[in-house]
Amino acid sequence: MPDDPRSSEPSPTSAPDGRGSSRGGSVDGEVLAALIREAGDAPAAPRDGWREHPVRTAAFLGGAVVLAVVVVVLGIINPRPSMAVATDRLGPAPGEQVDDYLSEARASLDGAGTEPRWALVSFTEYLTPQQIPAAADGLRISGVIQHVPIDRVQTPVITVGTPAGDIPALNSADAAAGLLAAQRQLDQRTTDIARITEARLRAGCACTAGLVVRGTLPELRELAGRPGVRAVQALPADAIAGRFAVAPLLPGSTGTITPTPDDGPVPAE
Repeated sequence: MPDDPRSSEPSPTSAPDGRGSSRGGSVDGEVLAALIREAGDAPAAPRDGWREHPVRTAAFLGGAVVLAVVVVVLGIINPRPSMAVATDRLGPAPGEQVDDYLSEARASLDGAGTEPRWALVSFTEYLTPQQIPAAADGLRISGVIQHVPIDRVQTPVITVGTPAGDIPALNSADAAAGLLAAQRQLDQRTTDIARITEARLRAGCACTAGLVVRGTLPELRELAGRPGVRAVQALPADAIAGRFAVAPLLPGSTGTITPTPDDGPVPAE
């Protein structure tokens, strides 16, 4: 979304007498100048001790207090802009009901806008790499979510960013395996989980849990009606690439979104 060319600073306004108006976000110039002159007229702090010159000491402190008050007032009237960053999200939140998320995803496709949007595609079953291009129905794929399902074993979810074209999507499982191999594991169980996950990804398992695509609302509604597509959730048209979080709706997830149990044995192969 292009930057707004207009300045975010308030425009100066003029009062009937020609002075700057405090309604414009500034302090009256003459009042500020008087305060600073008053502070400047205070004598400097005595060099030979505070106690021997109590009058000059009090005047110096009074001037410092006036300056401090001016600074505080300026800070209140002209606060610095907030640097808070709002983040969009694709996918269900922890603790959210799956049915609520599915309703939210359907509602995100309502409207008549034709601007392209980022969207998360969730499937009823895991896909193999060869099935990915057809599953996108011609839309631009920008991310592939890989997850190796093992009963009662918490395997990692890996989202691979992909350039345009089918080849990067087809190679996303190998790319996910490479990312996992580069990580350092902290204990034997996580080492064993990483080993079996990497091996299955390199073998071309049916482990694709979702896609991040870009398309218009009509295109996304059409994609949502295809067989095997469980949900399509779209972001607003002004969402910025790289500024939104992605969490998959794994195939078969029901009830409440909770972490996968991790008390089962890790397969040897």
